[in-house]
Amino acid sequence: MVGAVETVMTPAMVNGTVEILAVVAKPLPPVVAQNGSPIETEGEGDAKTKKNREIVLGKNVHTTCLPVTEPEANDELTGEKEAYMASVLAHYQNTLINRTKHHLGYPYNLDFDYGALTQLQRFSINNLGDPFIESNYGVHSRQFEVGVLDWFARLWEIEKNEYWGYVTNCGTEGNLHGILVGREMFPDGILYASRESHYSVFKAARMYRMECVKVDTLVSGEINCADFKIKLLANKDKPAIINVNIGTTVKGAVDDLDLVIQTLEKSGFSRDKFYIHCDGALFGLMMPFVKRPPKVSFKKPIGSVSVSGHKFIGCPMPCGVQITRIEHINTLSSNVEYLASRDTTIMGSRNGHAPIFLWYTLNKKGYKGFQKEVQKCLKNAIYLKDCLRKAGISAMLNELSSTVVFERPKDEEFVRRWQLACEGNIAHVVVMPNVTMEKLDDFLNELIEKRSTWYEDGSIAPPPCIEAEIGKENCACALHKC
Repeated sequence: MVGAVETVMTPAMVNGTVEILAVVAKPLPPVVAQNGSPIETEGEGDAKTKKNREIVLGKNVHTTCLPVTEPEANDELTGEKEAYMASVLAHYQNTLINRTKHHLGYPYNLDFDYGALTQLQRFSINNLGDPFIESNYGVHSRQFEVGVLDWFARLWEIEKNEYWGYVTNCGTEGNLHGILVGREMFPDGILYASRESHYSVFKAARMYRMECVKVDTLVSGEINCADFKIKLLANKDKPAIINVNIGTTVKGAVDDLDLVIQTLEKSGFSRDKFYIHCDGALFGLMMPFVKRPPKVSFKKPIGSVSVSGHKFIGCPMPCGVQITRIEHINTLSSNVEYLASRDTTIMGSRNGHAPIFLWYTLNKKGYKGFQKEVQKCLKNAIYLKDCLRKAGISAMLNELSSTVVFERPKDEEFVRRWQLACEGNIAHVVVMPNVTMEKLDDFLNELIEKRSTWYEDGSIAPPPCIEAEIGKENCACALHKC
């Protein structure tokens, strides 16, 4: 809430231990519009109509950063600096433990144990260059990386000699690479993406100076192929580069890949006139283990698929996997003598530890392990949705999703405590393998208790109607709950 004050405790070194020396009061960040300009809050000036949706930004970390200081001259004798840093790290570890307990809004699997890999942390492992061609830098993990890529190639049904791919530094990099391949194939192509696509898709359009057409969505968040067809027919003279969502960011909606392909073909786009990139950040790894899912396969006319490694798999550092057809990669590759390898990736240096973590988990869990975790997530998501509805709270869950969408809590401190992702009048919980029934019960009990105070008096506006966001059948506002 604008104008509220947040208390920040500042750690400092006193006699070799961390103590709280000061309590600093600072205002929370202002509410801003989507265009970045401040929005007047209630009570500030006259009551203006707010044309832009309000966005509440997180706190300014500069006010709580941990400074880097030079060691004292006698520090080797006293050891005070080492003791101070150890105390800070111990305090930080406790913070991480606490924040992990209340993590629900972002699609990260926090249930993992990589103790067996700690022995490798003393090595600077760098997979710079092409994953299939060794560089002169010998401390790499390409053998693990290619093993991971082969696993995903089997999952998405493409032969070893027909695919190319690499382990990226994050999911966004996979989207940047997939869309870049499409742009290189069709330099004058138009990028089509649903309005609910991940922000990195539109970032790619800006970076590559591509014309981008936003396609409307259904209430579920899935791409509206009727609108897609209208926009294709308006640009029949130019090739189409399409981003297909295998799970949208906010609602977890899965675009119908087969219907997208049919729409292209019925609109007069032959297979040499379009390129499809599938953004499977989270659900790209879950869909193969769902009963009767829309299949993502290179047996269909798609150009690339990307998935995040730090989401459902549970890698402790951001990473991802990008797979494309080997014939496409030649459009943007070049040999680099300095590396004794090829330049085919977005980044130059690439984290060589990430492929080892992915390889370890894929071997440990296998197809059956992932299938079990997917079923658990879907079951728990249904439980959460049903409990919200029984409590009179608007909620929606797409059929193939573990993302539960519900009315946005009124209290931003509650949002921050449970680390909920919000957009407009809605928020969501992404049920991941580490989210247990007990954690969901704790969240539900606290939400229901808090919510009773938010709306306890008639002077406060009732819970918002979110029919437009989740559909009339899912809305439990005063108008629709009858």
